[in-house]
Amino acid sequence: MLENLLNLVKEQAGEAIINNPAIPNEKNDAVCETATNSIFDSLKGFAGGGDMSGILSIFQGGSSLGNNPLVTKITSNVAGDLMKKFGLGSGVASGVAQSLIPVVMEKLVSKTNNPQDSSFDLQGILGSLTGGQSGLGGIMNSVKGLFEN
Repeated sequence: MLENLLNLVKEQAGEAIINNPAIPNEKNDAVCETATNSIFDSLKGFAGGGDMSGILSIFQGGSSLGNNPLVTKITSNVAGDLMKKFGLGSGVASGVAQSLIPVVMEKLVSKTNNPQDSSFDLQGILGSLTGGQSGLGGIMNSVKGLFEN
């Protein structure tokens, strides 16, 4: 999952990272990797904290993810990681995260919910986040109806 997520971040990195004068070109890949790891670590933290319903609310789609509290938290975490690792100012790091994370998350949800796209699937994502803990099948069965039309 992490490699596919990194590719997704790189695909969406245009204005936020690649064309951002505050980020030196030689740091573009490292910034994409940091954003990717921060997204994954945030989701993993939510799962470890028992907020599976919050994670599932992201993947239901429907409403704007920019208003989802977990996506807001992910955005904040990414900005914090960018400030720590690259010494970016708060405004620059927040700007990068705010323009990148909602788009990446919307693409992730779209790809996850698209049966024609096998790059992401909900069970695989949840397995990655929970370390493949048993009981995942029960979670999947309980939310299966949320994703069927």
